[in-house]
Amino acid sequence: MEHFKSSFVVTAVGLVFALYIGGLSALYIVSLLALLEVSLSFDNAVVNAKVLETMESKWQERFITWGMIVAVFGMRFIFPIVIVAVASGLSFFDTFQLALNSPNEYHETLVSVEKLIFAFGGSFLLMVFLSFIFDNDREEKWITIIEDSKIIEQMGKLSSMHIMISISIGLIIVSITSSYEISLAYFTGILLYTIISSLDDVFSLNGVRSGVMGFLYLEILDASFSFDGVIGAFALSSDIFIIMIGLGIGAMFVRALTIYMLRNKTLTEYRYLEHGAHYAILALSIIMLVKIFFHIDEVIVGTIGIAFIAISAYHSIRANRVST
Repeated sequence: MEHFKSSFVVTAVGLVFALYIGGLSALYIVSLLALLEVSLSFDNAVVNAKVLETMESKWQERFITWGMIVAVFGMRFIFPIVIVAVASGLSFFDTFQLALNSPNEYHETLVSVEKLIFAFGGSFLLMVFLSFIFDNDREEKWITIIEDSKIIEQMGKLSSMHIMISISIGLIIVSITSSYEISLAYFTGILLYTIISSLDDVFSLNGVRSGVMGFLYLEILDASFSFDGVIGAFALSSDIFIIMIGLGIGAMFVRALTIYMLRNKTLTEYRYLEHGAHYAILALSIIMLVKIFFHIDEVIVGTIGIAFIAISAYHSIRANRVST
């Protein structure tokens, strides 16, 4: 439980603050938002733990300290305001005032650019999954009919296969939407992933991931996971402080869960957990891209993610029993 102490402290402070702001109703909404964030980002914690395993200990500590600040305050509070500021052409301060004084207008502006957010996040997460599935050096296979197939093996021999597939899907989306903004957002996600991955390969040394690149990768991954939660949160509250408290509490528990899995070698014990997380990432990516055209409830997103994690954990336990 020591890894969750700070999360419980932040939760207590956040709940007291929420009670002060809006009473019992605000307390209830904050609790729902925290649960929403954890359900949407549980698979994010698994992937984070896997990435942190390959980073130097000092960068693991920086992810715990600086990463908490970026995740709670940056991604759940500052980042949405920046998006609205860019979309509306207002200054950051004016957008902040808009969020305080005209939350409905602030929400409408955020929703007006949600398709761009979904296009960017969907393409970035798609690249994360494809890079995983086409990694022929990965020894452990879970869904063998897919991961151990000759087709995937042959496709994985082409170093740029994940990029080719992502670009192909992007061209289809562009042809359907005929939107310059959506295409720019989608291909920016691919470009950003490719840049970080390439620089990571350059600066990595003896299998140890570059700290700066790893940290940047994790924060962008976290942002991609948080998009749905930030936008969906307005269905429960229009108060940006209530939203930040609720999502911030959830983000704290996701970070604590990441550290718990890292310190306790959970991914070694549960061999298929990483696989389940990446299939959940694929599902989230597909859902985000589909949401460019149709609305999909956030509850469905969270349920699919948890289902993949639960099934992969069950298969891990069963495989461990067989091997012993």
